[in-house]
Amino acid sequence: MLQCCLNGARPADVYPAVPMSPRHLARDARAVAALGVASLHVHPRDRDGQESLDPRVIGTVVDAIRREAPEIEIGITTARWVEPDPMRRTEIIAQWGRLPEHARPDVAAVNVHERGWQRVCEALDAVDIGIELGVWTTGDAVQLKQAGLPRGTARVLAEVTVTDPDTAVAEAVRILKALGPVPAPILLHGEEAGAWPVLEYAKRNNLDTRIGFEDTLKGPDGTWLATGNEELVRYALGKDVAGRYERRRNGTRAGGLRSSPLWPGSRAEHRR
Repeated sequence: MLQCCLNGARPADVYPAVPMSPRHLARDARAVAALGVASLHVHPRDRDGQESLDPRVIGTVVDAIRREAPEIEIGITTARWVEPDPMRRTEIIAQWGRLPEHARPDVAAVNVHERGWQRVCEALDAVDIGIELGVWTTGDAVQLKQAGLPRGTARVLAEVTVTDPDTAVAEAVRILKALGPVPAPILLHGEEAGAWPVLEYAKRNNLDTRIGFEDTLKGPDGTWLATGNEELVRYALGKDVAGRYERRRNGTRAGGLRSSPLWPGSRAEHRR
């Protein structure tokens, strides 16, 4: 299964092609669904471009996506940097349960390293929203193994935050080994320069994986900015990406990138 992570925690002005508004998220959802993507992960934004768990924001975003891609699974975040208080998060999630079915997310991601993660999982299960368990390190994997998978778990997200392309796969192997067999699908993915090596490793080992602007702004060569989530998905599926080779031959590219290995909004940045 290939999931597309449309925007993530990146700043609203990080790159014009990253979708932030409900309309643009729905546009990208329609495009990647047409390519066979089965699941989405999005970080809903309010009118000011800030991440939000507010049920009105969630409902608006999910409804917009559902109208354009009615068959796709829609997942959102519950990350602590959006709402630091885990009790407040559980209260907000209870309000999600009162959203109309077409405006309610199918799944939500919960990071195992965050304080109160089990309570957040219980709140999601209580309103019949599936759980994606985010495991960022071997320590997270051991913690989850000891605690056991909560009821309502849809999958485990093995999320490699090592961005060095030469060592990201080794970190993925360490996390998977620490997890061991789990009674749920594992979705393995990386970020930034580590995204493509980890994706290829996941494909070789028949694991679910994901790609999208949350994980990387660049194509597999690590140089060229992708024109959209659709292009990243095409690369991931091994489909032809029209126009890329012509642009390379002409020596042009779609804008510039910051040289920092730690992009604003990356999981590694939020872990610190």
